[in-house]
Amino acid sequence: MSFDAIAEPQTPHPEESTTTTTDQPPIFSPDNRWKWWLLIALNILFLLAGQSAAVLLTKFYFNNGGKSKWMASLMQTAGFPLLYLPLLFFPSFNKQSPSSSNNITHYVVYFSLGCLLAIDNFMYTVGVKPLSISTYSLLCASQLVFNAIFSVVINSEKLGILTLNSIIFITVSASMVAIHPDSSETKRDEKNPVRKNEHTIGFISTVGASAGYALFLSLTQFSFDKILKKDTFSVVFEMQIYTSLVSSFVCFLGLFLSLEFKDLKSEMEKFDEGKVIYVVSLIGIALAWQICTVGVVGLIYLVSSLFSNVVSMLSLPFVPVVGVLLYKEKMDAIKVLAMLFTLWGFASYIYQQYLDDKKSKKKESEEIEDSKPEV
Repeated sequence: MSFDAIAEPQTPHPEESTTTTTDQPPIFSPDNRWKWWLLIALNILFLLAGQSAAVLLTKFYFNNGGKSKWMASLMQTAGFPLLYLPLLFFPSFNKQSPSSSNNITHYVVYFSLGCLLAIDNFMYTVGVKPLSISTYSLLCASQLVFNAIFSVVINSEKLGILTLNSIIFITVSASMVAIHPDSSETKRDEKNPVRKNEHTIGFISTVGASAGYALFLSLTQFSFDKILKKDTFSVVFEMQIYTSLVSSFVCFLGLFLSLEFKDLKSEMEKFDEGKVIYVVSLIGIALAWQICTVGVVGLIYLVSSLFSNVVSMLSLPFVPVVGVLLYKEKMDAIKVLAMLFTLWGFASYIYQQYLDDKKSKKKESEEIEDSKPEV
């Protein structure tokens, strides 16, 4: 899980700058520029370390006897109270704008997106359990394909040539992984063999979760643009906290309705690494996802949502390599080729976003110049 498509706070219009600059934290003053770069570096570290650790710890949980899918899903958002920490360090984040006052429409948005997030987290958990880390990570890259599709349908964005190129390469990559028999999955621990139908369910769930999260991102972007108005950074935090709260409640409800809660005590006692490590692994999953979220939110505020998205995808080639080192998974030629295709598709996607952003800024600059009165 990540929140990469949440838009950064709107840049004020030139004539409005005198009234909005005071809302910026003092960290942005010229004298404190080095602190700004330090915060960027720290948030990049939070995002990459949190995202990678969360996936690897979830795999560790299942590999060592963990069975509760709802518990693993709950841990993805249960650490959301940590999101209040930046509000303590930077009080200016908590300033409310008149248009961001609480109303029923906002809470309907939070509830709907929170429910979608809970379902998506569960599907990701179903996928990561039977699949190897490398296969899972490569399939997650399909999120870019669905993100492009939903951006056109929901956010009325146009697809460039390079975006279409990325869709083709990532689709080919996912297809290669799907039809290729993975020895890491078929020759796993004899106590917990992965059957072919489980691999199929894992594949479908991961791709479905990628599509679901792409939908979540596009709907989040739509909500910021049309409903929440994204006036201040506090609205971004509000979105993060409330959707995580709803998602946690839905997963907690699923844990009880599925009766998985009855097996948690037995699961902890039979955990291969012991009770203490069982608890520590779950806490670690929760902390890792929230550390990742803090990094995402920080980069959105300090730089832009595009930059945050770019950084989050940097873990794509890193996680499979760690999977090979820690879990002794095999990285055969097909997977390497699929990874190269995915990286090429990812690079094409990001470069197209860069070109579109550059074109948009140039157009805005020209409009501002044209609006200036002639001397």
